[in-house]
Amino acid sequence: MTTVDLWFDPVCPWAWVASRWVLEVERVRPVRVGFRVFSLALHNEGREVDPWYRRWLDARWGPARVVAAAQQAHGEGVVRDLYTAFGTRIHLDKHPVDDALNRAALDAVGLPRALADAAHRTDLDDLLRTANRQALEPLAEDLGVPALHLHGDDGTVNAFFGPVLSPAPRGEAAGRLWDGIALLAATDGFFELKRGRTRKPV
Repeated sequence: MTTVDLWFDPVCPWAWVASRWVLEVERVRPVRVGFRVFSLALHNEGREVDPWYRRWLDARWGPARVVAAAQQAHGEGVVRDLYTAFGTRIHLDKHPVDDALNRAALDAVGLPRALADAAHRTDLDDLLRTANRQALEPLAEDLGVPALHLHGDDGTVNAFFGPVLSPAPRGEAAGRLWDGIALLAATDGFFELKRGRTRKPV
């Protein structure tokens, strides 16, 4: 069994597609995925970014904070389903990122609505800073999410940014993509393989 961590921000469409892929991988390969929260808003705090992206980030602090609050109060076991509840509403239902979204996601997984207040609090940002650092340090580069950490039997972590893909392959196609990624990740000295994006997240 291979243990993999997928780092995500609930509002990131590329992380959402990658997350649906790794869930398919679980079905067809001996892989167990842990879901780890990341804050893109915090990651880009103080950086020079395009004005539209700044506005987009500034309106989307809440979901990552709510996931962090739920994890702190109820343990890592709630993160997977809460992420799915957020992602389904954000990326499929096109629900606005607002207080109603936070309450609806919590309701969907049976967590207390009071956790929604975390969206407007900064006291969990240190926890998110730690999570961001844990996600990025093994990458040896200041990238973002989605990010995958593959855990070796010897305790090593093989980490990389991505995969960035659209749409998520299903069934055995998901497994074949995993096989290729695992092979590349295990290849000493392999760093990067990239091409330009030709479509939006599906």
